[in-house]
Amino acid sequence: MTEQSAHPYPVHWEADVVLRDGGIAQIRPIGPDDAVRLVDFYEKVSDESKYYRFFAPYPRLSDRDVHRFTHHDYVDRVGLAATVGGEFIATVRYDRIGPDGGPAPGPAGTRAEVAFLVQDAHQGRGVASALLEHIAAVATERGILHFTAEVLPANRKMVKVFTDAGYTQQRSIADGVVHLDLDLEPTEESVRVMRAREHRAEARSIQRLLRPASVAVIGAGRRPGGVGRTVLRNIAAGGFTGRLYAVNHSFPEDSHPDAPGTRLDGVPGHRSVRAIGEAVDLAIVAVPADRVPAAVADCGEAGVRGLVVVAAGYSETGPEGRERQRELVRQARRHGMRVIGPNALGVINTAADTALNASLSPEMPRRGRLGLFTQSGSIGIALLSGLHRRGAGPSSFVSAGNRADVSGNDLLQFWQDDPETDAVLMYLESFGNPRKFTRLARRTAAAKPVVVVKGALHSGSVPAGHSVPVTRIPDATVSALFRQAGVIRVETVTELLDAGLFLALQPLPRGDRVAILGNSESIGLLTYDAALTAGLRPAVPLDLGTAAGPRDMAAALSAALADPGSDAVLVTVIPRVGSETAPDVPGAVPLEASGGEADDDPALAGALRRAAQGAAKPVAVVHLALDALGDRLCSPDGPGAPIPAYQAPDRAVRSLAEAAAYAAWRADSAEPGHVPEFDDIQQAAAAEDVRGLLPADAAPQTETLLSDEQAATLLGRYGVRVRRTLPAPDPEAAAAAAGRLGYPVALKTTAPHLRHRADLGCVRLDLAGESDLRRAFDELTAGLGDAAELLLVVQAMAPRGVDTVVRAGVDPAAGALLSFGLAGAPSELLGDIAHRLVPATDRDVAGLIRSIRAAPLLFGWRGAQPVDTGALEELLLRVSMLADDLPEVVAVDLEPVVVSAHGLTVLGASVRLARPPVRTDLGPRALSSF
Repeated sequence: MTEQSAHPYPVHWEADVVLRDGGIAQIRPIGPDDAVRLVDFYEKVSDESKYYRFFAPYPRLSDRDVHRFTHHDYVDRVGLAATVGGEFIATVRYDRIGPDGGPAPGPAGTRAEVAFLVQDAHQGRGVASALLEHIAAVATERGILHFTAEVLPANRKMVKVFTDAGYTQQRSIADGVVHLDLDLEPTEESVRVMRAREHRAEARSIQRLLRPASVAVIGAGRRPGGVGRTVLRNIAAGGFTGRLYAVNHSFPEDSHPDAPGTRLDGVPGHRSVRAIGEAVDLAIVAVPADRVPAAVADCGEAGVRGLVVVAAGYSETGPEGRERQRELVRQARRHGMRVIGPNALGVINTAADTALNASLSPEMPRRGRLGLFTQSGSIGIALLSGLHRRGAGPSSFVSAGNRADVSGNDLLQFWQDDPETDAVLMYLESFGNPRKFTRLARRTAAAKPVVVVKGALHSGSVPAGHSVPVTRIPDATVSALFRQAGVIRVETVTELLDAGLFLALQPLPRGDRVAILGNSESIGLLTYDAALTAGLRPAVPLDLGTAAGPRDMAAALSAALADPGSDAVLVTVIPRVGSETAPDVPGAVPLEASGGEADDDPALAGALRRAAQGAAKPVAVVHLALDALGDRLCSPDGPGAPIPAYQAPDRAVRSLAEAAAYAAWRADSAEPGHVPEFDDIQQAAAAEDVRGLLPADAAPQTETLLSDEQAATLLGRYGVRVRRTLPAPDPEAAAAAAGRLGYPVALKTTAPHLRHRADLGCVRLDLAGESDLRRAFDELTAGLGDAAELLLVVQAMAPRGVDTVVRAGVDPAAGALLSFGLAGAPSELLGDIAHRLVPATDRDVAGLIRSIRAAPLLFGWRGAQPVDTGALEELLLRVSMLADDLPEVVAVDLEPVVVSAHGLTVLGASVRLARPPVRTDLGPRALSSF
């Protein structure tokens, strides 16, 4: 401990943040050991900036100032520094004050005065905005509710930092000084501002990696076949438009670039990145793991902006490698660099003004409109190969390997606004921050499709090497995350490419009506059946006959596109009768006699592409035994519009169905719904109840089960009424309880191991009188055990209806979830239960109850009377609000909830409390820890 404070150094305040220009700074508390850094920093600040900070000439810091600015108690006085390469680039501090502006230590003071100083060379990078977010979070943690600041009017940049933050604020001018008062309670605007800044910064950081003006390959040796040499050749062969350098310790020192032995494959060679003498944006690190730290240090000192580490030997090898991986990220971030990898396949950008193939893929892919992200190098190769076989390619590609730093979340930030990308394809095996992924995916999906394959579905199957902690989420939760975010989830890599090509090449359908036409009646019928199975509405297929030529097919396609009765068109094609690959059937005209083309007839591809050009409806082609036709249809080159092609009807139909569902989500997301206000909710009282019910010394993740009475009281604060139960420890008490509640009644056990076990006869319903009640009591105790162990209760009967279950719970990874299903076998045996993230909107809960397979039972199946779904939706909204407002409520279980024709009745309820888990999606911007 130092003399400065009785409080330990708050290591949890340390964070890495991405700045406006895509660079990285580290934010941490200032301590006594920072005196030299503070003095050096202050000397680099201009006199004007010093004047703005202290309102007077202040050329240097006195020893007393240095002591005061480096010794804090981390409660009433706190200082934070933003650093790059270990050196200060900005500072911020607060001092707690009272109503009179004087010191007010401890809980007595809820206000603090805050002040910033940013090195001139780093102004305009968003450093002050990031520091404000972090110092505000620190202050809130220490019980400070307001910041005050005094700024000279001429210091417009700092005034703008405060006024643009989005906090509720008051502003006044007195004595030539601008006085600002900020309420630190987050607002919708402050959260919006923070996330918008996060988006711009993280997108810029990826842009610096994918659109470099210069690249250095570290470890490009003279031996052919090495990883570094291979990447160097791939970059050069791909036509990279920027400057390319080879770096290897074998190159001579201080030699002329054109001297013998200083070039490799025509690329200038240097002993180090620093020796290049020019700015380098991106370094490919392809040296053994034990030499990577020296290479990273060289890059940091040379001002490299980002790294792609293809070297292996990290967390995929075990604990020692995992620590090596952590140190790699720490070292890179200290120098302001982001890292793709380690153990990465590399990155590709096919844009004409970049043409970068910094990967182990031997060929530069065709230019395309798909953004590809994968955590697996082998899957990345499969994706690139699959696109190549179809005559297509990506806009950009990232194989993140062990995903130590850059993740799919970062790429979503970039691709959302990337004009070169029309659809995003991702192969994910783990989630770094599921809440953030859902938020970003939803925002991206509102602009362009996001298609995901989730690998490693089963516990224990997450591949070695992924950054820890790895988040394992139940598959049902993953589906809920994706569905609510508008993400298209597919099961295989083939389906990923199928859906991605369709979405990238075609407009979205406006509905689910499908026209089918082609030259094969059988294939048309198979397509028709597949469309019905997928939930689409296909028209009767139009059979053009096996002799139909390009002109016939194009005319039929044009007519179908013009037909207002269809929303999409599927074209089925087999080799024409008379072509050289046509089946040997009687009456077939030989190719030579018919003047036909080969099986990859370019005339057919061109005719279909021209017919589809400019169409507002999507078109897809199903082709059999015409492999080259698919390439000609998908290729970005050629006449007309490219068309996705598939070798089986079900693949084309599945892609169309996914596009139709996504289009419907897009239409719905334009009106995302809202969270209504209920006047009878007593949030403050409920929070007070929770504080009283949760033991003060409760350990994290240790749950407290509320009694039935406590649960009913807490739920009642949110307008959720649980039907009253009265204890029935013996027949006389049961009869007295029934007399108070009124017949008919139910007698049931509330013992935890028997609760909701109707299959064991634990409930007796519709007991019309005392004799029925006593007989039921005897039967239950005779069959199940002693009455004291059964915890029997009496409850008035509810109106007849459909038994449902409503739950809210906290998933450690995904956060609070709202769940719904039918009680009993549908949810317990068949797993027919649906989920939504909390907080849920009115549209969310309406979709929730309609998304289970047994939903028709709620809406009058087979002539039954529909139930009151409006009351059910209101109940779901109230439970969602409770879970969102009270993070200590980690589990709510309402079962059964009997929904009748008019209203509903909650017959059973349990509530569990625990110390809330850390919310990784809230608070100031920060890169994930490692």
